[in-house]
Amino acid sequence: MNRRNNSSGVLLVLAAGVLWGTVGPAQVLAEPSASPVAVGGARIITGGLVLAAVVLMTNPRSFLTLRRPAWPPLLAAATATGTFQASFFGAVDRTGAAVATAVVFGLAPVSTGLCERIVLGTGLSRRWCAGTACAVGGVGLLAVPGPSVHADPAGIGLGLVAGTCFGVYTVSAKKLTGRDVGMTAAVSVTLLVGGAALLPWTLTGLPALAAPRPVALVAWLGIATTAAAYMFFVTGLLRVSAATAGTLSLAEPLVATALAIAVLGERMAAPVAAGSLLLLGGLTVVSWPARTASPTSSEKSAGRKEPSERDGCPGHDEVAA
Repeated sequence: MNRRNNSSGVLLVLAAGVLWGTVGPAQVLAEPSASPVAVGGARIITGGLVLAAVVLMTNPRSFLTLRRPAWPPLLAAATATGTFQASFFGAVDRTGAAVATAVVFGLAPVSTGLCERIVLGTGLSRRWCAGTACAVGGVGLLAVPGPSVHADPAGIGLGLVAGTCFGVYTVSAKKLTGRDVGMTAAVSVTLLVGGAALLPWTLTGLPALAAPRPVALVAWLGIATTAAAYMFFVTGLLRVSAATAGTLSLAEPLVATALAIAVLGERMAAPVAAGSLLLLGGLTVVSWPARTASPTSSEKSAGRKEPSERDGCPGHDEVAA
């Protein structure tokens, strides 16, 4: 298996991040009167039903691949999915889309890298460390206090919970990709089980969600930012490491900031501009293909491998794809 991050996997994860970046602005535009938990529950139930329908129409037997060995990571991913939705939408409601997104996705790559290190024992490359530090710093600048920024302590706390859940979901999904399961079926199950946990709030909020703008919001969130984005993400996980995927997901706050300026009319303050450039630089560092040096003639004759320190932290292989 190629251990270096694959460019197609990078593009797929970035595509997921771009779609996820529309969630906060879409919620602000729709102004749903339903609770954030109801919106989050409706989102993942809709996405889960869409993916389940796709599986039933194309390859229903793939549900049979979800055997007992796949249950632990499947349950962990489902729990993380439901908790993430409630926490993230609660954070957006309490502290605004900009701060909530910055907190969640500032923590997400760190929690993902640590979870992968603990659960899978994967080394973290110097490239990942540098790019992630740069990107997280950029996310922090996006949330610098300003006239339109409100840092609610409870909202920030919910954002930290959501960021941790993102790491748990990513590593759980990464484990599933190595267990010969139908990933579309697996993702649909994690969404439906996670949505079932939020069903009481979703049912309570149905009258408010039935208005035209909330219906359009749930349709967009369920089809584009859940069904499509989650499949882009887990397909990309087949080709990149969980840690790299966690950092690439920081495309979300970059897109959210761009939409806030272009669509919601927010002004780009100097820290936001600097943070956007720093974040973009970090994403570039992480996503840029690693260069493979050609072995020397003596290395070829001795049959030696290239040292892992060339692109990674000393003593560790480069982050596995």
